[in-house]
Order: sequence, then structure tokens, then C-alpha cells
Amino acid sequence: MKPTVGVLALQGAFGLHAVALTELGARAREVRTPDDLARVDALVMPGGESTTMSMLLESSGLFDAIADRLDDGLPVFGTCAGMILLARTVLDGRPDQRSFGAIDLAVRRNAYGRQVDSFETSLAVTDLPGEPFPAVFIRAPLVEAAGPGVEVLARHEGRPVLARAANVTVAAFHPELSGDSRLHARFLQEVLV
Repeated sequence: MKPTVGVLALQGAFGLHAVALTELGARAREVRTPDDLARVDALVMPGGESTTMSMLLESSGLFDAIADRLDDGLPVFGTCAGMILLARTVLDGRPDQRSFGAIDLAVRRNAYGRQVDSFETSLAVTDLPGEPFPAVFIRAPLVEAAGPGVEVLARHEGRPVLARAANVTVAAFHPELSGDSRLHARFLQEVLV
């Protein structure tokens, strides 16, 4: 049976995630309400503007619904702003900004610079077959610290940029912009376990 993977569609770069998941054989469903969330087997939290996404999660009623599903083991893949929202500590967020604390990371928003500082690089990813992964960094968060239960899967200049712990995988970059669906495929494999 095909898994149904939700893509948080409140703001940000969600469309290309849905395309990648569909091309890999999953059913992609845009998630905008708690009712949408109740119908998915896993969730992708895309890039975008993390403070705006945080406010929209509150106003839509999704924050608590996602927190409950995370506690129940919902597999989640957070990219860029999604990484920020899933981190235990956001070092420079708005004072009222909430994060899910789902992975033991301390992150700093936009630490790789402004939009003009965006870049692409190749990453060696643990256990990912084939060539290095082409990672696209756009106003990316920087991981300042990773807890002992976090498995770092890739680094850039010594810093973690791809990590997982239990049911949560996070990337500081935008895999949906790379034209390479291997990280989405890996996430789907974890969903099917």
C-alpha cells in the first residue's frame, strides 16, 4: 500500500516536495488543517520563513496536532525552516516563537547568510548510494549543537547539515531543489518500516 505523506502547505516551498514524493510512488497530500494531518502516515515540513510558519501553525490549530502526532511517532522530514521548527532550541527566534523540540539540536536561523549568499555544494551522506548529494542552501539554519541521540548524516565545513533521531530527519538545505530524490526516497523507506 502506498503511504500518504503530508506536506505542510501553510507557507514556503512545499510544491516540489509533493512532486518528488509522487514521482517516488507515494500519495502526497497538502496539510493545512488538523483534519488534513489526521489523514497522513508521515509529514514533510518544508523550507520557508520559520517565524511566519510558526504563527500560521498556531492560527491554523496545527501546532498542537503536529506535536501530538510527533509524540506518537509520526515520521517527519524537516528541511530548512522545517529543521528550525523541529529543533529543541532556536537561538535567535522571536521571543514568542515555539518549536516542537522533536530533535535535540540548537540551531541559528539564516546563519549561512542572506538570499544573495545562497549556494550549492556536494555532500557526502552516510549510507546514501551513488554520487555526493547536490545540496542547495538558501538562508539556511546553522546547527550550533547536536545532542548525543542525534545521528549526523552529512556535514558542511564541519557542521551538521543533515541529521536524524528516532522518527525525525532534518536538513539545513533544500533537497527538493536539487533534482535528486534520494533523500525523499530514503525518508519513504523509513516511513514503510
